[in-house]
Amino acid sequence: MFELISETFETIIGRFGLVAIVDILLVTIALYWLLLIISGTSAMTVLRGAGLLVVFVFLISRIFDLTVLNWLLSKSVGGLVLGLLVIFQSEIRRVFERVGRTGLHSVLRVADRKSVIDKIIHTSFTLSKSRIGALIVLERETGLEDITDTGIYIHSQITTELLGSIFTNNSPLHDGAVIIHGDSIIAAGCTLPLSSSPVSAGLGMRHRAAIGLTENTDAAVVVVSEETGRVSLISNGRVFPATDEDAILRQIYHLFDITIDQSVNAVESNGVINEK
Repeated sequence: MFELISETFETIIGRFGLVAIVDILLVTIALYWLLLIISGTSAMTVLRGAGLLVVFVFLISRIFDLTVLNWLLSKSVGGLVLGLLVIFQSEIRRVFERVGRTGLHSVLRVADRKSVIDKIIHTSFTLSKSRIGALIVLERETGLEDITDTGIYIHSQITTELLGSIFTNNSPLHDGAVIIHGDSIIAAGCTLPLSSSPVSAGLGMRHRAAIGLTENTDAAVVVVSEETGRVSLISNGRVFPATDEDAILRQIYHLFDITIDQSVNAVESNGVINEK
């Protein structure tokens, strides 16, 4: 057994060259990128379990020279690859979606971006005090045309009054999501895809819908719980509960590449100085 292992290592070392090193580096980078994307999701747990099982079976079959098991492993590679494509289809879609991004975070100036974000967060906390639920989607680099098609087109400048009126209980659009593009409300009453991943028991349908959207796009979603009045930011399939306006503003500024210094300068340029 030890001789077989020694011969295998000698064969591998003998084949090393520049091309092999480049090949290994490319595969390593691709796997590391994939692991970063699925990190913290249920897919990571499935992949870890499947990987350990395959490695264990492979080592057992090689060490004890199990002919039938070796034959099954060699013939099932295609099926395993197909199975991985089916199991991880949402993660694979996310990979291609990220590759296709343009790299433009926003066409707005820093001052305009900050003004839009401030209005959204201010409105969200105003709604939370009255226990009025809200679902506000901030489009980033990934287009959301398929989502906006499910709602009612508005194409209006963002105001706190308009946002508040959309989510009031007597509004026909209050159960759906509002889509924000740039400094405009593109559509309201939109339907978001629900997440198939397990979520905390304390999260409602709005949170599940926001998680479902952010699992496959780079959008940021602000959710106001109708039951608890809690405001949360959801991005990349993760929920970040906000304790106050400043906390959630810092998180959104980070997502939209607005530094603290930039936001201060932006406010000062508008003639108003925020001294928080």
